[in-house]
Parts: sequence; C-alpha cells; structure tokens
Amino acid sequence: MVRRDFLKASAIGAAGIMMPAGFMSASAAPAAARKKSANDKITMGFIGLGQQAMYLLNGFMSMDDVRVVAGCDVYDIKRDRFVRRVTKHYQEKGEKKVKVDVYEDYQDLLARPDIDAVVIAVPDHQHAIIAIAACKAGKDVYLEKPLTLTIYEGQQLVKAVRKYNRILQVGSQQRSSDEFFQAANLAREGELGKIQKIKVYVGRNDVNPVTGAPMPCKLPHMEVPAGLNWDKWLGPLPTSVYYHSDLDPIITEDKDEQLWGAWRWYTISGGGLMTDWGAHMFDIAQWAIGKDGSGPVEIIPPGYSFYDCLTYKYDNGIIVTEEPFDGKTPGLQIYGENGWIKVSRGKYAASDKKFDMKKALGDDNVPYETRVGHHRKFIEAIKSRIDPNVPVEVGHSSCTVCNLGNIAMELGRPVVWNPIVQKFMNDPEATKHMHYEYRAAYKNALDV
Repeated sequence: MVRRDFLKASAIGAAGIMMPAGFMSASAAPAAARKKSANDKITMGFIGLGQQAMYLLNGFMSMDDVRVVAGCDVYDIKRDRFVRRVTKHYQEKGEKKVKVDVYEDYQDLLARPDIDAVVIAVPDHQHAIIAIAACKAGKDVYLEKPLTLTIYEGQQLVKAVRKYNRILQVGSQQRSSDEFFQAANLAREGELGKIQKIKVYVGRNDVNPVTGAPMPCKLPHMEVPAGLNWDKWLGPLPTSVYYHSDLDPIITEDKDEQLWGAWRWYTISGGGLMTDWGAHMFDIAQWAIGKDGSGPVEIIPPGYSFYDCLTYKYDNGIIVTEEPFDGKTPGLQIYGENGWIKVSRGKYAASDKKFDMKKALGDDNVPYETRVGHHRKFIEAIKSRIDPNVPVEVGHSSCTVCNLGNIAMELGRPVVWNPIVQKFMNDPEATKHMHYEYRAAYKNALDV
C-alpha cells in the first residue's frame, strides 16, 4: 500500500462514518473490479423499462463502447417495447442478428455474469433493494434520483456500494449541466462572497397545490391489466396498495406513456415534488454551499419560522428555503454578499455581468434526460474505478434533505437533525419516519 492510500485508509478508519467522494481507487478495488481498457465495451442491462428508462436507453445506446443486452420489467408490454427499440437501434447500425433478453424478475438479470452494469429506473420504493442486490451481484449501477424512498434505505445503500466496491452514479443530471456547474462553482469559490440564503423551488401540482410534499393516495381501484405482475411491482409495499393506471401507465404497441408515473406523488411510494424536483434542486444547493455528504441541523415547516415556508438551517448560518423565486420555474436562487445567481434548466441570470455564463447553454431541443454528458461520466467511472461526479454519498445526502423536509411537514413541527451521525436528536417520533416496515418476503432485502 502506497503512502497516499495508507493515509486515506487511516482517515476513513478514524472517521468511521462517511467516505468522501472519489475515495475508491483502482488499488482499492477487488480483482473483479479492475480497470477496463478504453476500448472495452461495457455491457448493460436495464431494470425498469418505463418512460424515463426509454430516455436513458437512447443516451447509453448512442455510445460506441456500450452494449445494451438485457432488460427487466414487471409489465410484459414494456419488455416488448424494449426489445423492439434495442433491436431496431443495432440493426440500423448494420447488425443482422441482434439478441436482446428480457426478464420479469430483476434477480434473473443480475445473475448474468456477462453484464457489467445496470441502469435502475424503477419507482422509488424499489430503488434501494434492487441497487443493493446489484452491488452484491458485482454490478455497477446508474440509479435514477431520488436515491431512495427512505433515509434508512439510503444509509444501507451507502454501506453496500462501499462494501462491494461498486461504482454508483446517481441520475442527478444537473451536476453535468453548464448552468448549474457555473452557479455552484461561483458560490463555492467565494465569488458571491459569504452565502446568506438560497431559495429552492420544487414546483406544485394538482395532487398537492400547497406544498411539494406527497399526499395519501386516493385514486380509485382499477382492474390489474393482463401482463402486469402487480405483486412484483409492489415489492416491499403492503398488498393493501391497489392498482391504478396512473401508478404504472398503460402503453400499447403504437403509443407510449401519456403521463409520468403518479406513484411519485403519493406517500406510500414516493416523496412528492419534494423528492422529484427537490432531489435535483436541493442537490445543487448543497453542492453550492459545500454540504455534500452533510446536511442541515434544523428543519422548520411552514408557519413556524420568519420565512413562513419550509426552512432549513445549516451549522454555518446559511438558510435554505423552499419557495418560488422566479414564477413557477423549479430551480434555485443563491444570495451572497456580492450578488445573486438564478439558475434553472436552460436558464441562468445574475446580478452582475461578472457572474454571467462563460459559454452558451445546451440545445433546448434535446430532451434533458437524453443528454449523454452525465451518462458518459458513469461509463468513464466504470473504466477507471474512480467515483463519478454524483457518487452514492452525495445522492444520499441530497435525498435526505428532501426527506427531512417531508418529515417536518408531516409532523407539523420543527425537527433537529445531526448530519454527522445521521440521526434525529432526542426525537423518537421523527425517528420512526426514517423507514417503514417491509412486508415479510422483503424483510432482509436491505441487509448488507
């Protein structure tokens, strides 16, 4: 062990809590996870074949050093669509015979020794159990945001990624977008002076027009369509959760989803807009103030603070609120002693020309989820065995901020959080909200 790696290992042993981003090096990786050469193809499988997966599929298949070989979904018509699209793509590149396998059970896909990495784009309530299973199976993981449904799930996933020496990239694409990169860097480098406050806005919808928090599911019960394994869709959720087409949108051979899966808006299976858009926007806020891997120390729901909105207090005195700053646009505004920056997808504004963007923004005609910069970082990380720009610890801390806000709003009172040990302080009631009871067949799914 060289001196540099010895010092890293000693520091981690002394801290015992959280590994910093970029910790894992090739020298620390097991034989099965050594570097691949630049010319090696990465073989990939997709778990979850809905609307988001189709965007991601287009991005990954556009890379010459990636080969998509398998997919998994609990709905047969989505498996069929996946096969058609992958087959068409490779045939248009000149291949006469294309083999694409599909599975109903993700464990069958993970059992394949020829698959290097998986893309997981399932509903939030199955993120943790599938990602942990993938780590155990020796697969690298591209995991859609938010990292997990609960805080405890995130804690376990962090352990799994590091125990099995895997590469995990969180689908927080904004970290790879020029406008967010510049805004965060100017704040981190002190150009704005001392940061005083950040306004984050996650948006509103018809399910909850008051806050971004999730709501109880009141959708009417519908008959489960043929070809959908609803029991597998539920995973660890109780069987009392009934099917509705909004939760798993129906498609046909000729028509894709007409809406995003509404599972994200309801408490039982998602975190509402707080985790849907919040996992992006609070992620940038924490990045800008140097709190990756950490978090706030007090979370105050609307009606309890001077700001009369969801408010986060950090130990460095910075205040982060969830409130509109530019109409109805999800994004954030960073306020410093020397000025401010507003940033959202494809938009950037500043109080002074010296903070302006240094280059033109990306092509608005390209779907955000299809842009390959963020996906490319994952592939390069697999080859180098060095963490990507959004490793598991960052995804976990950003997701935790969102969940903390939901918990404070659910309880209707302020809560005090210790981001170092990741615990509520003297608050058993809040602690109960860090996880929920899985049904019997999934009791051990989070064991690492």
